[in-house]
Amino acid sequence: MTDVRALILVDHGSRRAASNAMFEEFVAAFRANDEFTVVEPAHMELAEPTIGDAYDKCVAAGATTVVVSPYFLLPGRHWDKDIPTLTAEAAARHPGTRFLVSAPIGLHPLMNDVIASRVDECIAHAEGTRDACALCAGTDKCALRDAGWAPPE
Repeated sequence: MTDVRALILVDHGSRRAASNAMFEEFVAAFRANDEFTVVEPAHMELAEPTIGDAYDKCVAAGATTVVVSPYFLLPGRHWDKDIPTLTAEAAARHPGTRFLVSAPIGLHPLMNDVIASRVDECIAHAEGTRDACALCAGTDKCALRDAGWAPPE
């Protein structure tokens, strides 16, 4: 029997629908450019699909091994306990499958490049030499501010 691997990218989940939609856009883009046969989004809490929903969908698509990758910067309780527990509960419904909860993004060496690139984009936008990124478009979030500025209430 061939091992079919699936990937679940899991974030915390948000009460803001726009944040959840942005995460799902990221997962769709990742899916289009990765070698996994199946790539599904999941939110640990506060939104759907849940880890259990995503695991079920992976198995329905033929997965025998499911890798759950936390879309978190640093390790914490969610990585240590919550995500493995939720994944084990989902896996228990699918005998014959196996799973791995991977490390969060953490100290991956490419994070230096990602952060430097984002900061450069924001500075260029604030200085007027670049359009706003998708996160800041239509907002005033990416702006150089004078001392004493306070956010609107």
